[in-house]
Amino acid sequence: MALAIEKAVFKNGFVKNKVMEFVGPGIEHLSMDFRNGIDVMTTETTCLTTIWRTDSTTKEFLTLHGRGDAYKELNPGDVAYYDGLVKVNLDEVESMIAMPFHPSNVYTIKEINEGGRDLLAEIERQAVEQLDNKSLSLQLPEKHFDGKLHLDQGIIVGCSGGLYENIMQAANIVRGKSVGSGRFAFSVYPSSQPIYLELMKNGALVDLMSAGAIVRTAFCGPCFGAGDTPNNTGLSGRHATRNFPNREGSKPGNGQISSVALLDSRSVAATAINGGALTAATDIEYDDVVPAYHYDDKPYESKVYSGFNEPNKDTELVYGPSIKPWPSIEELTPNVLLKVAAYIDDPVTTTDELIPSGETSSYRSDPYALSEFALSRKVPEYVGRAKAVRDWEKSRQEGESAADLVTAYEEVKQALGLTESVEDMAKSTAVSSMVYANRPGDGSAREQAASCQRVLGGGANIAIEYATKRYRSNVINWGMLPFITSEEDSKTMAVGDYVYVPNVREQLFSDSDDYKAYVISGGEKKAEITLHLGHLSDEEKDIIAAGCLINYYANSKA
Repeated sequence: MALAIEKAVFKNGFVKNKVMEFVGPGIEHLSMDFRNGIDVMTTETTCLTTIWRTDSTTKEFLTLHGRGDAYKELNPGDVAYYDGLVKVNLDEVESMIAMPFHPSNVYTIKEINEGGRDLLAEIERQAVEQLDNKSLSLQLPEKHFDGKLHLDQGIIVGCSGGLYENIMQAANIVRGKSVGSGRFAFSVYPSSQPIYLELMKNGALVDLMSAGAIVRTAFCGPCFGAGDTPNNTGLSGRHATRNFPNREGSKPGNGQISSVALLDSRSVAATAINGGALTAATDIEYDDVVPAYHYDDKPYESKVYSGFNEPNKDTELVYGPSIKPWPSIEELTPNVLLKVAAYIDDPVTTTDELIPSGETSSYRSDPYALSEFALSRKVPEYVGRAKAVRDWEKSRQEGESAADLVTAYEEVKQALGLTESVEDMAKSTAVSSMVYANRPGDGSAREQAASCQRVLGGGANIAIEYATKRYRSNVINWGMLPFITSEEDSKTMAVGDYVYVPNVREQLFSDSDDYKAYVISGGEKKAEITLHLGHLSDEEKDIIAAGCLINYYANSKA
């Protein structure tokens, strides 16, 4: 179901930045695991958020988890108006697979197997177009033989795949069978310790492990390249949320590439018992009875301190060597001088490209170390360029403008005929690095995609539009200006150019959204362009003016 929705709405932007409301007679026949598994996939539709009608199934789920008193019935009003309709006929949805490199690149499993090498060659051609290194090969056509596409790996994992019912059905399918001793590998990651415990109690783990599956602890690793990375040119079939380039841990920049196809856990298991030959769960016979789930919170009760409304103020917070505080961030100055540190002309730039997953996970508590990976797979030179500009700004804040910053101010003065002194400019005009991308922010909502730019001294993004409102919100929360511009004006900028935006702070609080800016290179004015911020709430304006959300909260408590 999730893949059917992705296919219907992603490319045409039908639900972009909108609220998707799930209603209709089919919902009452969906378990909470099904609803949860579909809901976490809606991120990839680029919708803003989702709402589901609630019913007795919702209440039972909350009650099972000790939250029955939180249940509220939600239904559309007697009269409800919508911007559009996506109709899913549940009895017509076939077993589907999302091929590299997006969850919306969807085919039926039947189409893939019957399409053979010709179809796979076209899928590979389109996939490689998304890579910087066009010489790499996924070897998809070579994986089709004996009438089927053959996968190298099968994984059931995470918030979409590792749910109780998914793993139980996989156990039902592999019970008494074998995944074989060939190259195909099969791993299962329950999504929580209570689910792991229940699968242990009812024997499902025995069925999986006896069939040759590797059962791992609750971990999101494969979703961000930190576990079960496929072999070079390998194709992994996963019930997971995303299959973007590099998401599985490969490094195309080093000449190594693998890829992921998304499919439901039942079809992953059906494929596993057929030695990796792509098989829809609807094409096999199995017992689909799932025993009732019994939630047991003992793993949490025994180990996790429940501090909600019960703070232990006497316990010292210990900072290890890899835990660093956030840098102090200055408030927005009257004017800003932006230096283009990255110019990305791709149709879409994902959050995985803005800050890679996988190898970065060890540095999530060290914003400085983490920021070293920003755009590393897309624009390796970005970090060095941004850090140089950050050093300029630091010198400005310390009252001793670096020679390169003085030169930058003089270039702006020369290009625009400004009469104010360099010293006065230093008091009113902060200098920051800037990233231009056509449509940045597709994919996961990780705030590090924005925070790493800010740590490196970033002051703004300029785009034709933002792929998701979530990413734009993260840019705002880190005090960066989420500018948009026209396609024509976007072509006037290049790496190394300056974009000078005068009176930006004053205009932020005005009624006008037309920001006059100047593109400057070598002391010459290349172009006068118009930037926009789009709609901003009063709170968002205050956050940007304060420098970031952290400052905004600190100011509110002062």
